[in-house]
Amino acid sequence: MVAPAGSANQHLMAFNFGATPGAGAANPTGAFGGFGTTATTAGSTFSFSAPTNTGTSGLFGATSNKGFGFGTSFGTGTGTGLGSGLGTGLGFGGFGTQQQQTTLGGGLFSQPAQPPAQSNQLINTASALSAPTLLGDERDAILAKWNQLQAFWGTGKGYFNNNIAPVEFTQENPFCRFKAVGYSLMPNNKDEDGLVVLVFNRKEVDIRSQQQQLVESLHKILGGNQTLTVNVEGVKTMPDDQTEVIIYIVERSPNGTSRRVPATTLYAHFEQPNIKSSLQQLGVSFCMARTELSPAQVKQLLQNPPAGVDPIIWEQAKVDNPDPDKLIPVPLVGFKELLRRLKVQDQMTKQHQTRLDIISEDISELQKNQTTTMAKIAQYKRKLMALSHRTLQVLIKQEIQRKSGYAIQADEEQLRVQLDTIQCELNAPTQFKGRLNELMSQIRMQNHFGAVRAEERYYVDADLLREIKQHLKQQQEGLSHLISIIKDDLEDIKLIEQELNESIPRGVDFG
Repeated sequence: MVAPAGSANQHLMAFNFGATPGAGAANPTGAFGGFGTTATTAGSTFSFSAPTNTGTSGLFGATSNKGFGFGTSFGTGTGTGLGSGLGTGLGFGGFGTQQQQTTLGGGLFSQPAQPPAQSNQLINTASALSAPTLLGDERDAILAKWNQLQAFWGTGKGYFNNNIAPVEFTQENPFCRFKAVGYSLMPNNKDEDGLVVLVFNRKEVDIRSQQQQLVESLHKILGGNQTLTVNVEGVKTMPDDQTEVIIYIVERSPNGTSRRVPATTLYAHFEQPNIKSSLQQLGVSFCMARTELSPAQVKQLLQNPPAGVDPIIWEQAKVDNPDPDKLIPVPLVGFKELLRRLKVQDQMTKQHQTRLDIISEDISELQKNQTTTMAKIAQYKRKLMALSHRTLQVLIKQEIQRKSGYAIQADEEQLRVQLDTIQCELNAPTQFKGRLNELMSQIRMQNHFGAVRAEERYYVDADLLREIKQHLKQQQEGLSHLISIIKDDLEDIKLIEQELNESIPRGVDFG
């Protein structure tokens, strides 16, 4: 999460467009010339390479321009209200107090070598809190308690001596009580991805409606070079009507290949004074390169507690980290920072709820599509069954025509016998069809039982009557068939008897 530039430090990659750049930010004039080396001569071309900055000490140096994409620092600030000098994003830049001088051994995340003035500051703070000598009477004890209250609150000035300037109490002082430790998600983007975050003081709706104009304006700021293409990776709303826009630049070479401009290179270009002013005119309030932390950076960050945070609390925060591989502890100092975190959490909750609503709508739509698909599948099954029956009928007719004039074969005779057996079983009164007819009759009788009793007369359903007639007709046909067989047999017997009578001579006595 990128934070507003309320307390950005010019030593970090994140900036708030208010600080004066280093010596390497020169070259405000000239046309864009690609991504080569930086020329420091006025009027010449410039590139996206990091500007020359004499005296820098690298990523962890006090004046390094290469932050690691967490946001602004938690170093000492200039304001005296709650939250002054605090980090402004879910991520952060540095913890320790920073100095303008170059140090190779120290860095943003460690306590640099303190000058003698720092020791005097600690002595003065202790004197203001324990033994002020401003008035020389019992009122000094009351003043000490007042200074302690201001130190606990993290704001105000502590007067303790008439000849020494008062101590400025900030929320970074070790006596401030309004401190806590939270956790932020570490970025996992590489420098080669070229992602740079721009925070606009405009609503997301305005940014999305004018996204094409924004891309064109950024392209003009980059010099209008036709080999460069500005791409928007994502747009996300932020609290206080701000919008986070993630961009990257694609450079096309004459041979047809293309590559993304590294994030640190692009950020170094945006840090130049003339580019800062142009971005500020577009409404950009904050800029940072989104790059991941190296294991060495994470280790150094965790080993050095932030300014004003008890080392014991910091160690406990490292132990309580729910996911050390993805989360990193960050200090929360003052109510302003707590309010900012609350706003960010509410914003993320709204985004999650919106995403859940979209997923719920998608699930409902998928369920409707599933119901429609199931109905279509059932319909297609019925059509398949009907087409199968029609195909079977066509095959039967074709087979009849093909076998016309041929004698019935043995396998066909067996098949006919099996089919006749099945048909007899189905049509038998005590088998399936008879039982089914009986069940249907009972169901219909139960359905019409109340109506029959109310009318006090027997009533037979038309369908049931038709089935009874059909059954009786089949019985009648069966009886007629049996009678015809008996008649035929009687005729055969008569014929046999007649033939026997004719074959025996008359007058022959068998006695």
